[in-house]
Amino acid sequence: MNIGVIGTGYVGLVASVCFADAGHQLFCVDSDPEKISLLQNGKVPFYEPGLEDLFRLNLKRMAFFSSVKEAVTKADVVFVAVGTPELPDGSADMSFTFNVLKEICKTATEPKYIVLKSTVPIGTAQQVQSFCSDHSKVRIEVISNPEFLRQGAALEDFLKPDRVVIGHQSEEAKKLMTELYQPFLKNGNPIIFMDNTSAEMTKYAANSFLAMKIGFINELALLSDKLGADIDRVREGFTSDNRINPAFFYPGIGYGGSCFPKDVRALIQIGKKQDLNLLLLNAADDVNERQKTILTSRLKENLGSLKGKTIALWGLAFKPRTDDVRRAPSLKMIEDLVSNGATVKAYDPVATDNATISCPVEFTACASAMEAATGADALLIVTEWTEFKTPNLNELKKVMNHPLIFDGRNIFDPAKISKAGIEYYGIGRQARI
Repeated sequence: MNIGVIGTGYVGLVASVCFADAGHQLFCVDSDPEKISLLQNGKVPFYEPGLEDLFRLNLKRMAFFSSVKEAVTKADVVFVAVGTPELPDGSADMSFTFNVLKEICKTATEPKYIVLKSTVPIGTAQQVQSFCSDHSKVRIEVISNPEFLRQGAALEDFLKPDRVVIGHQSEEAKKLMTELYQPFLKNGNPIIFMDNTSAEMTKYAANSFLAMKIGFINELALLSDKLGADIDRVREGFTSDNRINPAFFYPGIGYGGSCFPKDVRALIQIGKKQDLNLLLLNAADDVNERQKTILTSRLKENLGSLKGKTIALWGLAFKPRTDDVRRAPSLKMIEDLVSNGATVKAYDPVATDNATISCPVEFTACASAMEAATGADALLIVTEWTEFKTPNLNELKKVMNHPLIFDGRNIFDPAKISKAGIEYYGIGRQARI
């Protein structure tokens, strides 16, 4: 099948590579000429484990253009995967989507299926269908196909999905999407068909619920520290109930990235437009913003003034296995530390360049974890990269000015760290035994 994909960002490129791997011909479009040039030369413009290898393997079935017309005229179905960035009020900016739709409607000379792959506000498919009816001379059917990709595991999620959600109107659209996704569902997991509005809401429901789980465990962790409980034991105890899935119940310093923060706030705004105050989601957002300040607050309690202190950060990406720093807790921490007079040294395996560009204040980017820790008055664990989990504790103690760790991801065994002569604080782990 000939497939057009408009937008070669994270979602669009992962989908394109995986569809090409299934034997389809892909026609990919992006308005950024630099990105198109990179792709044409076999390079992926962002970090995602395994993607570049699979991309190069299937490059012969992929073509790249700067013009929407090139993809629309060649494709049987067109996926729209352009950005829907967050506006100041939390709602989604749909201007990129509708600019693309104008081009599709102007170009299409025969019936087309348009698949909305980006995360869009609930009700967008209906608006797009009306827009296409008004602006296109041919029949266009809008299909909703929200993505559920985890950064750092996107290939696995696309090639072996838990489920594929499709919002559609006709049986023809149902058959088309079944044909497209059948190769990825050999494990027996389902394609779930529904109306477009329900499909759009499903995406927000999934991400918002996971965000609330993170907020819940983080609140319990703060209370555990106050009461002297151990959040690890608490989590083990309550998630042993077979009604409670333990996934995402891990305390830390808050979620970041392009999905959870944006989707939670977008759903809050959607509720407001319907005169509905979504109390749980407002609370989850507030808890998450507070959690990003926990390490710096505890650091100030321990050291007093941070003026003239050197603070090391291990990790800049919002999660491991990605170079994404959008709404990453690290950026908030660095800004707070610098505003309190500290010097910040940081290391991340892949996200340093993005953090340097995105951070509103300057910090020293280091080439290794030990370089960042050298001369530091405290070490903050911000991202749970695997390489951070087994440091040489004797060397770490030796290079630090003050052997003090604030573990924002609970990656260390407190007893082992303390035995090495390093002062240690985790999240929700200050149990009195």
